[in-house]
Amino acid sequence: MSHQDAFITRAQSDEPETERAIAEVLGQVDATSFALLILFVGEGHDLKAIERALVPVVGQTQVIGCTTAGEIGAGGYLTGSIVAMGLPRSLFRVATGYLNDLRRFSPDLARDLAFELRAEVTFSTADWANEVAFLLSDGLSLMEEQLAWALSEALGQSPLVGGSAGDGLNFGKTFVLHQGRFMTNTAVLAVLRTPCRVTAFRFDHLEPTEHRMVVTDADPDNRLVRAINGMPAGPEYARILGKDPQQLSPFTFAANPVVSKIGEDHHVLAIQRVEPDGTLRFFSAIECGLVLRLAQSTDLEAHLERELTKLSAKVGAPAILACDCILRRLEAEHSQKQHRLSALLDRFGVTGFNTYGEQFNLVHVNQTFTGLAFYPPAEDTDSLTASDYLGQSASREAEDV
Repeated sequence: MSHQDAFITRAQSDEPETERAIAEVLGQVDATSFALLILFVGEGHDLKAIERALVPVVGQTQVIGCTTAGEIGAGGYLTGSIVAMGLPRSLFRVATGYLNDLRRFSPDLARDLAFELRAEVTFSTADWANEVAFLLSDGLSLMEEQLAWALSEALGQSPLVGGSAGDGLNFGKTFVLHQGRFMTNTAVLAVLRTPCRVTAFRFDHLEPTEHRMVVTDADPDNRLVRAINGMPAGPEYARILGKDPQQLSPFTFAANPVVSKIGEDHHVLAIQRVEPDGTLRFFSAIECGLVLRLAQSTDLEAHLERELTKLSAKVGAPAILACDCILRRLEAEHSQKQHRLSALLDRFGVTGFNTYGEQFNLVHVNQTFTGLAFYPPAEDTDSLTASDYLGQSASREAEDV
């Protein structure tokens, strides 16, 4: 199934057999017309088969992607599918690269990569005013905080948006894709330049409550919390919720997240699972002494519709590339709203994937809907200069709509 959303192409296949699925996707698109092809690969697919199918494609365009905890395409939420988005060469210049061996992460190498990619797209299209960066990283590397910080430093005023690759709910191994190769322990960065308006966004439907707790024993390097309020973390979290510790599940964590509040802002620190010894494993970095607040959900469906409507009210209907935390999808399933959210995602033309975490500028967060909204081009893109788009380019202070 292929769709043309104004100026951006998307394609997908629900075929369970990988060779047929990737052939179906590639058969729906003209790779030679793309500056970038992004692939989101659902759980259970043969990555080697996809690599083989991409051999002729990487000579025609740049290809990036990742494995997922779920996909988003025509029809909304998908499972076990392959979804693609193609950015046209006529309106985008793209430079891509990757950082491997993330467990020995070098901030200097990350900054050098960002500088190099920015220079490449700026040199080729200096008069195209809008620049953004899109990041895909190994969702089990535990390095997203360091990645986001180092890359954002080098990107200057250009927004950084990204997502952590997934592996369904298995949490076994996640992969990112660059130029026909799937890699683990790796992050892929794409810097995009375009004359079209782009909005970087991040939002969540959560509100902090006054229920506070303090992390009193933690292993930040492994994102583990051993104790809360001086008590074993899992049982204490369950006590605060009024639940039996044996009842803790991914649905519990999705419905009862914790946040770190700084001034008027809050960052969601989502719990991945409870370990056999009662330790809580988080999706993001956490440290001893941190004060957490229990958060409560507002209406997920109403909030999503409101925020997508705001995006669509700016300059016509955009094509939306989204990184949607898996915990949001789990909450939708648990509250029996998955079909209604799928209808919303379909109506607003969202393409993307369910993540193990999201990156927005300097921070790595969870339980958000984060992404890029690409707006239709002006009629005469060939004559556009930076002055034509003064004040319209995406910025680091992009509105959290």
